[in-house]
Amino acid sequence: MNKLFATAVAAIALGAAPVLAQPADILNASYDIARELFEAENAAYAASGATVTVNQSHAGSSAQARSILEGLAADVVTFNQVTDVEKLVEGGFVSDDWASEFPNNAAPFYSFPAFLVRAGNPKNISDWGDLAEDGVQVIFPNPKTSGNGRYTYLAARAWATEEFGGDEAQIEAFLTKLFGNVPVFETGGRAATTAFTERQLGDVLVTFEAEVLAVRQQLGEDRYEAVTPSVSFLSEFPVAIVDKVVDQRGSRDLAKSYLDFLFTPEGQEVAAANFHRPQDEAVLAAHSAQFPEIRLVTVDEAFGGWDKVGQEHFADGGLLDKVFVNQ
Repeated sequence: MNKLFATAVAAIALGAAPVLAQPADILNASYDIARELFEAENAAYAASGATVTVNQSHAGSSAQARSILEGLAADVVTFNQVTDVEKLVEGGFVSDDWASEFPNNAAPFYSFPAFLVRAGNPKNISDWGDLAEDGVQVIFPNPKTSGNGRYTYLAARAWATEEFGGDEAQIEAFLTKLFGNVPVFETGGRAATTAFTERQLGDVLVTFEAEVLAVRQQLGEDRYEAVTPSVSFLSEFPVAIVDKVVDQRGSRDLAKSYLDFLFTPEGQEVAAANFHRPQDEAVLAAHSAQFPEIRLVTVDEAFGGWDKVGQEHFADGGLLDKVFVNQ
């Protein structure tokens, strides 16, 4: 018997896991508007000396989580909401302690829902209340399929809770009117941007500040204006290793090295250059001119944590369903 074959048979007989050859590539499943960000991050990672090829998959964050559960072999995820990573934990794809495997609860950068309006701001939109006015058409992605859309819902509800002193009837009336002002719900953030900029739908696009600033840079500051509301919702973008996939592929070291890079000063600089607010205070300070000050509420202080949000707002028949008139 061939010695190599005999050794492999013996290892299997003893219950030892076979040694997998380290692959030459990994797949990062990411949220919809992060295409340009991760093109830049991947280029910087390669320039740092990494030899692995990082392939990308982009869609709505919630849709990406479902795709992985259904068979998309992503080695890492770079999502825009914690709840989508938790779906992978529940499905047995990601470990329970994923948030402690990297700094800042595994969130290398953050953003928040902001507004993009057309030149001159013809509808005089300045804050959340303006989005529920008669004659205002609002574009943002479907909260059922997009983390971007869920953050918009939570930010609008947080504003309304303060504005109406916690009166649930007034909060729901405001949100129902806001949702009623949305002519079409796209499945993801980038599709919403396309609807606003290419199809010329709506008077205001609500999306992450990172997308707002990028659109102005790419399509013309003479054509679009950024509006920062009085308050918004802290949108942290978590990352995680997909344990079930990396253990099958033998790619754990590659996956960890790649995600580690996002937290380095080099990775943080790329994030800031692409309008995502970095966690590194020195990098953030260096880019302070492009990031206006804003008061951000957190999921814990405004809603009691993600578990409570999932049960009260996003479960079937929850508070989101009560105001989502265009389903």
